[in-house]
Amino acid sequence: MKKRLKYIIIAVGIILIILLIGWFIIGKRNDQINLETKQPTYGYISQSVTATGKIEPVDTVTVGSQVSGIIKNLYVDFNSTVKKGDLLAQLDKTLLQATLDQYNGALQSAESQLSYAKVNYERQDFLFNNGAISKADHDVALNTYNTAKASVLTARAQVKSAEKNLSFTDIYSPIDGVVLNRNISIGQTVAASFNTPTLFIIARDIKKMEVEANVDEADIGNVTAGNRVTFSVDAFADDQFNGTVKDIRLHPSVSANVVTYTTIINTPNDDMKLKPGMTANIIIYTKEIKNALLIPAGALTFKPDSTVRKSYAVDDSKELNNNSSAPPNSSNKQQTGFVWLLKDKNLKRVKVSLGINDNVNVQILDGLTTNDNVAIAINRATKSTKSKTSSPFIPQRTGGGR
Repeated sequence: MKKRLKYIIIAVGIILIILLIGWFIIGKRNDQINLETKQPTYGYISQSVTATGKIEPVDTVTVGSQVSGIIKNLYVDFNSTVKKGDLLAQLDKTLLQATLDQYNGALQSAESQLSYAKVNYERQDFLFNNGAISKADHDVALNTYNTAKASVLTARAQVKSAEKNLSFTDIYSPIDGVVLNRNISIGQTVAASFNTPTLFIIARDIKKMEVEANVDEADIGNVTAGNRVTFSVDAFADDQFNGTVKDIRLHPSVSANVVTYTTIINTPNDDMKLKPGMTANIIIYTKEIKNALLIPAGALTFKPDSTVRKSYAVDDSKELNNNSSAPPNSSNKQQTGFVWLLKDKNLKRVKVSLGINDNVNVQILDGLTTNDNVAIAINRATKSTKSKTSSPFIPQRTGGGR
């Protein structure tokens, strides 16, 4: 009896081992290697550089004063719209008017002296010609007459200068525009002894603005006048503004050992959203192509590994693909790379000529057509062949009946 039980236990153990082996063999997971591919397509691609800058009016004029005095009247304020010739402010005219009156009096005195000297000279000249006086007396009368004429000229110049200085007490707008800044108030003393004081800053037309962009020296070589520009400002984060590169100033700016060049960008401001002094985040498009043959940039870094080589026939030939859509341009030095083309279960390495690369897509100048399937990634899909029942020892439902 014991011997029979022993055989039964051995038989049951063998059956269990067979069932477990079958379970692991039947339930083994098989990895399937699938390649993600994409056909080249035509689309837009660009190269660009980024920069920051400051928004300023296209043309501003600083209005100052050529004479000293006290501000008596103000006729404009911040944001006032002015026309050329409009009166902006007036200085107190009292002292300059008194100076003009003084010079007018000196002119009248000089003119009176001239009249007397002229009459006296004519008398002395008549007497000298008739031998009644000496030549010395005649010369004294002539000198007095000439001095009087010079005194009149001097007095007239002083009067003219005083009149001009008096006219400077009226501050007029030199252009049509908008007052951006006012640096004076009524009662303030303006001193114009050494430097011309700034009274107002007027922008000619704030519907046309410019952006002063600071472009890094590493990027400035690709920027040229006429490049398209887009930028945004913090005040209108959802809006995109457009502009055009107008000029690149040759004078560099150095800050913390970083060299930048001021690039002037023209932009319209018809909706008046842009205001002077705003900070702009700028993208300058140095090169744009609207109908370029494109593939994902990841195709250039794809390489078949050992698992792919087990599932696909891999051809490592470096020869240029014969399906080239255009002959290679040998006159220009072009950047080249390699991609893998998938046809059925065959992978072939081909050489391509590259254009613009924006790190998302890359332009293909030569080597591919829109019919090619370019491998860009490996997809490992895991498939289980075991039954849906979690254990071989649990009975299967037959289905159908109750």
